[in-house]
Amino acid sequence: MIGAGAGLSAAAGFEYSGQRFDTYFADFKQKYKIEDMYSGGFYPFESLEEYWAYWSRYIWINRYMDAPKDVYETLLSLVKDKDYFVLTTNVDHCFQKAGFDKKRLFYTQGDYGLFQCMTPCHNETYENKDLILEMVSKQKDMKIPTELIPKCPHCGKPMTMNLRCDNTFVEDEGWHKASQRFLDFIRTRKI
Repeated sequence: MIGAGAGLSAAAGFEYSGQRFDTYFADFKQKYKIEDMYSGGFYPFESLEEYWAYWSRYIWINRYMDAPKDVYETLLSLVKDKDYFVLTTNVDHCFQKAGFDKKRLFYTQGDYGLFQCMTPCHNETYENKDLILEMVSKQKDMKIPTELIPKCPHCGKPMTMNLRCDNTFVEDEGWHKASQRFLDFIRTRKI
C-alpha cells in the first residue's frame, strides 16, 4: 500500500513557488502580486478570461508536463513486480505518467486533467488536454479568448477543475470504480 501526497510531487520537482513559479507566471506575479501558484489559484480575477489564462497555464505545467525529477519512476521500479496499490491526494497524474497501472491508482481528490460543471448539475467529468493546450497557446495579455471558456454541455454554466475543494466536487463513475478497487485491495490483503 502506497500513500502519497504533495510532498512526493515536490520531491519530483513540482515546486509551486520560487524559480518554477517565476518561469511560468512572472507576468501574473508582476500584475497581480501573486507570490506562488497555490495562492494564485484563489485570486479573485476580474474575468473568466483571466481566470482561465491562469488556470490553463497552471494545469498545463502541473498535469501535462513531466516532473523534472524521476522520483515516480524510481518508486515504480521498487514496486512494479509487487502487488501494490496507490492511494493519493495528488491531482497531477504523476503516477500514471510514470507508468503505474491505472487500475492500481485511486486519486481521491480529483485530477487537473478533468473539467466538471461548477454547479455541478450532473456527475460527469470531461478530459481537458486539448482545450487547455489551446487556451495556453492562444492567451494574450493574461487572458484567453472568450470563446475558449469551458461551458457545461448540460446547463451552459462555466466549467471548473475536478478538484475536491468544497461540496461541489464530482465523484464520477471513474472515481467510484477506483474507490471500489481500493476497497477490494484493502479487503483482500493483510495490511
